[in-house]
Amino acid sequence: MSTPDAIRWNEDHLELLDQRILPGTSQYLSYRDPFAVADAIRDMVVRGAPAIGITAAYGMALAAAAQAPQPSVAAWTTALSGARQALADSRPTAVNLFWALQRCDQLIETHGNGGDLPEAMLALAAEIHREDIDINRAIGDHGAALIDNDSLVYTHCNAGALATGGYGTALGVIRSAWKNGSLRGVIAGEPRPWLQGARLTSWELMQDDIPVTLAIEGAAAQLMREHRPSWVIVGADRVAANGDVANKIGTYNLAIIARHHGVKMMVAAPTSTFDRQIDGPQIPIEQRPAEEITHSQGNAVAPEGCAVHNPAFDVTPAELIDAIVTEHGIIYRPDREAVAAHLDAAERS
Repeated sequence: MSTPDAIRWNEDHLELLDQRILPGTSQYLSYRDPFAVADAIRDMVVRGAPAIGITAAYGMALAAAAQAPQPSVAAWTTALSGARQALADSRPTAVNLFWALQRCDQLIETHGNGGDLPEAMLALAAEIHREDIDINRAIGDHGAALIDNDSLVYTHCNAGALATGGYGTALGVIRSAWKNGSLRGVIAGEPRPWLQGARLTSWELMQDDIPVTLAIEGAAAQLMREHRPSWVIVGADRVAANGDVANKIGTYNLAIIARHHGVKMMVAAPTSTFDRQIDGPQIPIEQRPAEEITHSQGNAVAPEGCAVHNPAFDVTPAELIDAIVTEHGIIYRPDREAVAAHLDAAERS
């Protein structure tokens, strides 16, 4: 068995695997309208930073295809501005979204004076999609080299094929380590309120026959004390210039717990997830609707009127991270200088 594609293009429309109803139901939703694509991102039909970026690029391809031919770069920019803004507003933390939209902006600059922009925009989206799969495999191989034989690892949320173009970042490392024979098992944390680790990560790993044990978030400290995994391996939604990392809420907790128990912390992320413009404290943290934690399957589990704080992400300080793994290699003990050197070398390669 293998994990189905989270994102696929079918002739003239986009299809997204509805991750809100996995693993019980595998259903694709069809999109021909870029504003509906933005809603799908916001509503968690598709999630995971790389997958959001890919989906946004396809959203821009739909927007371009819906327009009459425009005479100039300026005219195309105006015609596509509404769709672009809707996509940009869909999720504020994942920087891959903005990276993909910037690549679309660059394409408008180079193709906006010709008649082939819609075709070129679709080709760009497909290229971003293909690139991501290759990038994930490279991340997986680099990260797997850090994992000793007979290792148990801990992962959080879902940074697998469902969160990317395919293969995965954190789960890419796990898949490569399993293929290399260095891994004996995985502990997967839920996390709440969307339970991506339970619904998605556990399911993905079971599809690949990789031994996985599901645990509630609150069990992390006890499990680390009892079982001493060699690594906590997570993905990222944004890596700041100083090496701080925004990821699914609960990652910061895990990093603190891991440091206390002598467990190493690995972040697996493509260079498109890095943001040279800000440090960790400036990363915007998305606040999700209160109903996600006051209700379960439509039923209230909290008192009516209870105040709610529901951040989707937290920021882990760089000093708690042992390695950031990208498609270009490994940043050990990340800080501002190490991150800059890695990105500069990547740009030259």
